[in-house]
Amino acid sequence: MLAYLFWHRPDDTQQREPYERRLIEFHEAVRGAVAASATFRVERLPFAEGGGYEDWYLIDDWRELGDLNQAAVSGARRAPHDAATQLAVDGWGGVYRLLRGETAVPEGVRWVDKRRDESYESFLGRERAEAVWRRQMVLGPTPEFCLAAEEASGRVRVWPR
Repeated sequence: MLAYLFWHRPDDTQQREPYERRLIEFHEAVRGAVAASATFRVERLPFAEGGGYEDWYLIDDWRELGDLNQAAVSGARRAPHDAATQLAVDGWGGVYRLLRGETAVPEGVRWVDKRRDESYESFLGRERAEAVWRRQMVLGPTPEFCLAAEEASGRVRVWPR
């Protein structure tokens, strides 16, 4: 299982409600093209100061990532996609693979990087998170690991509710 994560921020002139409404419309339109999706308002991005939004799109494999990329901007999904992107000013993406745990979008997360002098085996052995997602490609400043956390501190689910 893979997760495509997309972090974004609205233009400072935008109010939260119209931005979130457009996000919801896009997630509703993309339903069926992915195993699951969700969007969260976050107080702080995991790699930068300030808040924004974190979108999760669960897919089975790399082929489906390509399918999602195409489906998101074509047909009936194009208008909701474009409407949401018109209000955004920043965006960063990452692809993560589920190493262990339930195939679900985690409600709470903890973003971490493995110490350089630590083996992956040691790192994974000491982390007790129910689900562990590992970054697959370096596409930007995203942390190496996403660990499911029981507490959703600083994170509010926008869709689905």
